[in-house]
This record gives sequence, C-alpha cells and structure tokens, in this order.
Amino acid sequence: MTRQPLRLAILEAERTLAAAGVGSPRADAELLAAHLLGVERTKLMMVPLVDPPVVEALQELVGRRAARVPLQHLTGRAHLGGVDLEVGPGVFVPRPETELLVEWGVGVVDGVERPTIVDLCSGSGALALALAHVRPDACVHAVEKDPAALSWARRNAGLRSEAGDTPIGLYSGDVTDPMLFMELEGLVDLVVCNPPYVPDGTPVPPEVRHHDPHEAVFGGRDGLDVVRHVVACAARLLKPGGGVAIEHDDTHGGSVPALLRARRVLTEVQEHPDLAGRPRFATARRTHPE
Repeated sequence: MTRQPLRLAILEAERTLAAAGVGSPRADAELLAAHLLGVERTKLMMVPLVDPPVVEALQELVGRRAARVPLQHLTGRAHLGGVDLEVGPGVFVPRPETELLVEWGVGVVDGVERPTIVDLCSGSGALALALAHVRPDACVHAVEKDPAALSWARRNAGLRSEAGDTPIGLYSGDVTDPMLFMELEGLVDLVVCNPPYVPDGTPVPPEVRHHDPHEAVFGGRDGLDVVRHVVACAARLLKPGGGVAIEHDDTHGGSVPALLRARRVLTEVQEHPDLAGRPRFATARRTHPE
C-alpha cells in the first residue's frame, strides 16, 4: 500500500470546497484532515504521508462539506470561549463572532465575587459553559425551550463537569414567560443571550437554511420577536450595576439599542461591531439606585 502526501490531499480538498462555494475552503480542508487524523490543525505538517484509506475518508467528508453540511456537524465539535462543545442536527452551531460577546461579559463580572450569570435561549449551552469555564466561582443558569437543543446542552454540561468545570444550572423554559427565573429578580450580575434574530425571509447560507433549526435562527418579520422579551427579562433580572449583552442581526444596529434604551432602568447602552465591522451585539447596564 503506497502512502500518499497529505499536502496533496488537502490541496485537492481545498479545490473541491472552493468550487462548491464554501467560504473558507483551505481552513475547512485542514480542519477535516485534522479531525480524521486526531491531531490539532497546527500539527498537520508533522503528518507528511497518509494511507490511502485516510485519503478516501477525507474525500468522503469533503464531499459532504461541499454539499454544504456544516463543518461542525462533520467534526461533531464547535468551540467557544475556551470550551469545546458537541453539536449536530437539532441545535444551533455557535459562531466565532460570539467570542466578542463572551469577552464583554467576562469584563462585566471582573472583580465581582461569585457572580450570578444567566444565559437566555441557551441552545447548546455555549455561552453559559464558556462563562462558567472562565469564572469557576460563578453561579451560572441557562434556559432553553427546545427539547432537542436542551438535550445537546445537557450533554455538553455533563462533559464540561467531567472536565472539571463548575456545573451550571440548566432549565427547560421560555424567555417569553414573564415568570421565568422570578426567584432571581434583581439578583443577576450578567445576562447574555444569542436569540433567534434573523428577519423572516432573509436569504441565508445553505448550512443555515438546511441544518440550523429554523426556530433558533429566525425571529419574526423584523427579527425582534424574541429580542423584545429578552430585553424585558434582562431588565427584570439584573441587579444595579449588572450588565446585559444581546447578539443580533447586522440590520439591528439601531433597533436593538433602541429597545434597550426604552427601558428606563437600563443605561450605558452601546452597540458593538464584529471583526468585520458589522453591528453584532448590544449591551446595557442596570442603573444604580440614587
């Protein structure tokens, strides 16, 4: 059996993915190869030759990726804020741009002893688990209404606990419920949320259209149906000085800050761009009593 250069297999995979319209063909080709070989992407150069079955397996994965199956569904993994998460059909795949929201949230609770954190519309548990990883002293609560997504979140929460992270509280619930987390009213240091926010009818990539759950992506005619409830919930839960961060569509750079400003108890409203300069998430702080 003649071994083959991995470099050539990756180059061919890159060409296939580029022809299929995949946005990051080289990165995806390397990540799929690294997944197959069980090594870090940065260590691929240390594997110059591979057996033909590895090349065949890579070609099979590349074919599925060229059909626009999400990369994370093929590897079974997504990454956010220092934690690896298991993802697959039935749950929204965390996006790299959400890292900026995590960073902002970590800054809000910096210096706060044993902070209380709430993650609304938790999906895979990504935000809650990333924040619990950074702040092991925190009491983190996460809520998700979709049973399939909640099962993924429970799986990820269990894996993070096994890895040594502080366990989080994970609940089945709906952010539209005005009684949600009533026991935490006025006691929360940080509320984070990556809700469904894409306006109905907006064209989205095939990976999103065919594989992300519709209810985790689209947020009504203007994309703000769930966001409005998130703002109301955050205003109710936050303690004075606490902060809220809500990810949103890039068309919401004015509307989500306006929703936050409409709550008299919320101040210091700011809009935050992603690395491409597009509006990505909005933040606010709960007023201190006079």
